[in-house]
Amino acid sequence: MNIQNNMLIGGEWCEARDGGTIDVLNPHDGSVITRVAEAKAEDVDRAVAAAKAAFPAWSAMQASERGRLLLKLADRIEDCAEELAQLESLDTGHPIRDTRNLDVPRTAYTFRYFGGMADKVEGSVIPVESGFLNYTQREPIGVVGQIVPWNFPLMFTSWKMAPALAAGNTVVLKPAELTPLTTLRIAELMQEVGFPPGVVNVVVGYGHSAGARLAEHEDVGKIAFTGSTETGQRIVKASAGNLKKVQLELGGKGANIVFEDADLKKAVGGAAFAIFHNQGQACIAGSRILLHERIADEFLDRFVGLARSIRLGEPRDPDTEMGPLTSKLHQDRVLSYCQIAKQEGGEILLGGTAPESPELAGGCYVQPTIVRAKPGDRIAQEEVFGPFVTVMTFKDDAEALAIANGTDYGLGAGLWTRDLERAHLFARELHAGMVWINSYKRVNPASPFGGVGKSGYGREMGFEVMREYTQVKSVWVNVDAQIPPFYKR
Repeated sequence: MNIQNNMLIGGEWCEARDGGTIDVLNPHDGSVITRVAEAKAEDVDRAVAAAKAAFPAWSAMQASERGRLLLKLADRIEDCAEELAQLESLDTGHPIRDTRNLDVPRTAYTFRYFGGMADKVEGSVIPVESGFLNYTQREPIGVVGQIVPWNFPLMFTSWKMAPALAAGNTVVLKPAELTPLTTLRIAELMQEVGFPPGVVNVVVGYGHSAGARLAEHEDVGKIAFTGSTETGQRIVKASAGNLKKVQLELGGKGANIVFEDADLKKAVGGAAFAIFHNQGQACIAGSRILLHERIADEFLDRFVGLARSIRLGEPRDPDTEMGPLTSKLHQDRVLSYCQIAKQEGGEILLGGTAPESPELAGGCYVQPTIVRAKPGDRIAQEEVFGPFVTVMTFKDDAEALAIANGTDYGLGAGLWTRDLERAHLFARELHAGMVWINSYKRVNPASPFGGVGKSGYGREMGFEVMREYTQVKSVWVNVDAQIPPFYKR
């Protein structure tokens, strides 16, 4: 398994200027996997300078040629699929069955999708007054700073890099210091397939130093961030110096509504995937289950039984269905919400603790946790970001909608019903950037991804994200307009 320890700046793999390093830990047992170079402000400045120098040639390159490099990268990712899957599981704690079947294929698919998109970004012709031709063209922004979170580092690297590069921007990307290894490996593959030096730069560092410097840098034209709402708010403030564009994909508290006419078998399976996949470490997790009171008991019997059967274990064991959380700090945070649940009078139906088995004792594991709660409880309002789901009941559609929309977040929401009219009405009324009907957590490079409220603004994926990574220029051409003199002398 190839593990890169240094940062990529201007086509060269280098140590931090001050020689600092960060320990990368295995969340299964706490052991040190490797030490990576720790970027600070001076290293970020070097990376931004390299991206700025590479921008003129990259943006002037034929769009189809930029797309060809992204397509070659997608092929190379597929060549290295098993290596990347193993590395992602080792670094993050994702079960290997997920990294093999979801994370790596989605990463390749995303680079391939935007490889095809690169030469399809179009302007428009606008009907204005007679005698003028007015058209728009979309142009790249310049140097883009990108900050990738620790929960899906491989996949989010493709979500961030692929559209930015397809649009003609150059990139300085900072992966999370907890999980940088697959991002660094992707950067190596980009070099292999021929991306020019400086087009992609990768620096690993902490948010308060490297991330903050990237967000405030005067030569960065846009910052794209995925992470917590609190950090997103700090980035907005830091970006004000040069009024750079900001794109934020932040937290969520997804409502997953099960109506009395739902197919319960499908709803139970879908709800389990919505909250327990990747140990619940997903901004779009269905972390609030809303049950019609008529079917609540039957649903919970099935749901608790399924959750109890989930196999926890070493992430690279093919039989493992749930791995550890990504860090000890985060494990402590999730377990603290189990104590909050008890203080608020919540009924813990399952879990609420770390597993007791000796083979998992050294890791960052939390059992699947299901809690009865009230809509106003902290555990039903704050993002826990773990295998922790609150369950509430409702009497009618109006109450379900009020509970679903009763948080500050607005990323994803789902509903399970056979009533087509109800489905479309809820899709319209739910305060969310994405709504899934009789499914949950579906994503695709062609479909816009993002939220409203404290879940952020801007969109990943699809043609919407190409608008995020370009700026519009309006061109006026006087074809045969007769313009009378404004000042008559």
